[in-house]
Amino acid sequence: MRIQRASSFGDFVQPFQIEAPGLRGRLVRLGSAVDAVLAPHHYPAPVAAMLAEALAMSAVLASGLKYDGVFTVQVQGDGPVGLMIVDVTSAGGMRGYARFDAERLRASGPEPENPVPRLLGAGHMAFIVDQGANTERYQGITALEGATLGDCAHAYFRQSEQMETAIALCASDMTAPGADPRAAALMIQRLPAAGAFESEADDDWRRAVILMSSVTPAELLEPTLDPTEILYRLFHEDGVRVYRQRPLRHDCRCSRDKVERTLRAFAESEVKAMAEDGRLTVTCEFCKTDYVFDERDLDSLWS
Repeated sequence: MRIQRASSFGDFVQPFQIEAPGLRGRLVRLGSAVDAVLAPHHYPAPVAAMLAEALAMSAVLASGLKYDGVFTVQVQGDGPVGLMIVDVTSAGGMRGYARFDAERLRASGPEPENPVPRLLGAGHMAFIVDQGANTERYQGITALEGATLGDCAHAYFRQSEQMETAIALCASDMTAPGADPRAAALMIQRLPAAGAFESEADDDWRRAVILMSSVTPAELLEPTLDPTEILYRLFHEDGVRVYRQRPLRHDCRCSRDKVERTLRAFAESEVKAMAEDGRLTVTCEFCKTDYVFDERDLDSLWS
């Protein structure tokens, strides 16, 4: 088991509401959780930064949903980074990983300004809510449209029937030696108008988006800057109400029992054919934990 370093930056969702315009929002900050996801994989800096943003985006989107299960963001493209998967449980457990082609990534040059087209290429982003057996899974899909993951999220909300949404994502410099990786997300959503003229509500929304857009990555990622101070700086003129933080944490849900159940779903001959010198090693894509089965272990699966 990997011991996570303590982080003053925190791993949490900070819900809030802006009083005058009738808006709600969430601020997500991730420190140790990002470190725990990235460290076992030793990703190149561009991949690490994009996955860190995906973690923050998934957390801020999941925090606005009422569900009991797992919220998953899956990004697939034809670029050097072919796949990213992040999931967040309703209890705040997070995990994620990315698959990439190292040669194509090197050929793409230095860390790109437009990461989605250069790293992911053409493809799609799917949002999935799975609440377990005997429930219907919800899935929303959007094409990868825009320069950043935030742009892609905006495209999804524009195309869906959900409430108007603005989102900002950022991650720390993954090339800085010895620096703790961090990521953050800030999102506001427009609530249905109540007792206000539509034109006034529109003006309030545009104003809030402009104010939110003024926040910098340096502010969102600064450990000494309290999240309530960030929200006050942005929205104090309209009145901002801050609610109790909800904790987030890295939590890979793999286990030997789950691997055994997966292996039993295959024919015994198929599984044993995959073994080398009588040993089969199954590696978790998320946390890189190895589960090793010798001949006796494999025989016991079907005994």
